[in-house]
Amino acid sequence: MDQYTLNLLIVGASFALYIGIAIWSRAGSTAEFYAANRGVHPVMNGMATAADWMSAASFISMAGLIAGVGYTNSTYLMGWTGGYVLLALLLAPYLRKFGKYTVPQFIGDRFYSQTARLVAVVCLIIISITYVIGQMTGAGVAFSRFLEVEASTGLWIASAVVFVYAVLGGMKGITYTQVAQYVVLIIAYSIPAIFISMQLTGNPLPWLGLFSTHTESGLPLLQKLDQVVTDLGFNAYTAQGSMLNMTLFTLSLMIGTAGLPHVIIRFFTVPKVADARWSAGWALVFIALLYLTAPAVGAMARLNIINTIFPGGPQAEAVLYDERPDWMRNWEVTGLLKFEDKNGDGRIQYYNDTAAGFAETAASRGWSGNELTINNDILVLANPEIAQLPGWVIGLIAAGGLAAALSTAAGLLLAISSAISHDLIKDWLRPGISEAGELMTARVAMAGAILVATLLGLNPPGFAAQTVALAFGLAAASIFPALMMGIFSKRINAAGATIGMLVGLTVTCLYLFTYLGWFFIPGTNMLENLPANYLFDIPPTAFGPIGALLNFGVAYVVSAMTEAPPRHVQELVDSVRVPRGAGAATSH
Repeated sequence: MDQYTLNLLIVGASFALYIGIAIWSRAGSTAEFYAANRGVHPVMNGMATAADWMSAASFISMAGLIAGVGYTNSTYLMGWTGGYVLLALLLAPYLRKFGKYTVPQFIGDRFYSQTARLVAVVCLIIISITYVIGQMTGAGVAFSRFLEVEASTGLWIASAVVFVYAVLGGMKGITYTQVAQYVVLIIAYSIPAIFISMQLTGNPLPWLGLFSTHTESGLPLLQKLDQVVTDLGFNAYTAQGSMLNMTLFTLSLMIGTAGLPHVIIRFFTVPKVADARWSAGWALVFIALLYLTAPAVGAMARLNIINTIFPGGPQAEAVLYDERPDWMRNWEVTGLLKFEDKNGDGRIQYYNDTAAGFAETAASRGWSGNELTINNDILVLANPEIAQLPGWVIGLIAAGGLAAALSTAAGLLLAISSAISHDLIKDWLRPGISEAGELMTARVAMAGAILVATLLGLNPPGFAAQTVALAFGLAAASIFPALMMGIFSKRINAAGATIGMLVGLTVTCLYLFTYLGWFFIPGTNMLENLPANYLFDIPPTAFGPIGALLNFGVAYVVSAMTEAPPRHVQELVDSVRVPRGAGAATSH
């Protein structure tokens, strides 16, 4: 059986499973559409949360970014994992105790203001749309290779699949679909990693293989990798970057994680507050299975690529373009891998042509510039092909990548549709709307969000994980401070919270607008439009904590200058923080 047919069978079977689950668990009420009727078991919710959390950025792009840069990009791992701990300990149980369906609903009631709620809806939509662009980009990458179509065509196919099971099932359908997607993605991620770890180190556990001996050279794997990348003018794989930027970026991902609406609403689906805590614990276990493996996948992919191009080592001649391996031919079709023969020798020269002090070495070898461009988003998906693993493993990684992208996209789209149908329509524009009308509005809103996300995904601002990092920065600067102050401070009032969110969101957006040409020039790439110098050398992806500090500061100053919240609101804050009761929903 040829690889294309095998891919169709494996991916098609996984899609049939997701759509079948959506039909079986179709939402028949708003309670089921928004919160799965609060009947999800903590273990199931933990698995669904892990799938919701481990998006295309985690599955497809994170290991690719680590592979391309090395230790410095381990900040993605540290920030996302640490942020989830922050969310689980400081926010999730208290929000579940509050007992509503959406994040804007909590902000509106806690700060006794429809204006605050409306600002929260705007923040949520901006964050979620930015985030979902990354997921749709990742899905388009996976579809484009394994169905052998253009990336844009793959994006439209991914949109159609999400439309079927997310619009039909709501939170109830999405929850059980995400459980299935987690099983698919973790198996798909682990099996190739085990194969490749065995090939390179003889160790079947990738996270141990990363620190094991490279079988062929007898050197520690990371030492061997440092050796080959520095021979080609790249920084050492284990080299450390700017400590300030690493710290700010990690912090941005951490507090951004704790402010992500699509993750927070997962904790509204369990019966009790205690179940929210257990869900968080189980989710961390399920997340760790992939996050422990990702650094090994990145390092081994980088080494395999260099060995593919330079079979005799970086000091030997590169492979002839006409004799390039099949995996390169396959990915060239997608446009995500490109070759330009700059010196006319017919060989693939791959090196860092911007490295200081390496120009003379390159010139002595007759090189006229780097000739191979590899999109980081393809590395995890191409890894089994590079390592020449069996065809069924290649098909499995395709299904896993799509599962990761679609599971998170569905959660984000649900957060958007809930904010529009419940917070804008039901509780503001049309309070008298029937339950059936609200349910239909939610489905129409989700369909509209899918269309917008797809159109924006055709021109993403960067790699999937980089696009997602922008969403985390926006969440860090807007939603997270409001939630923290709403739970832990009785003095913050409506004016303080509202102005704080506006300042945090506005300043962060202005910083992104200033340094990301993509926002103004459709079709351009983030990495090609950055000005030479950032403010205080802080890149846009690390600006979230600055926006958060401004949010906190403005909220406290404005609240101190204005009247304290009413007595009943202060009592509400106390009741949310008292660890008693399940916090039953008070509205829908």
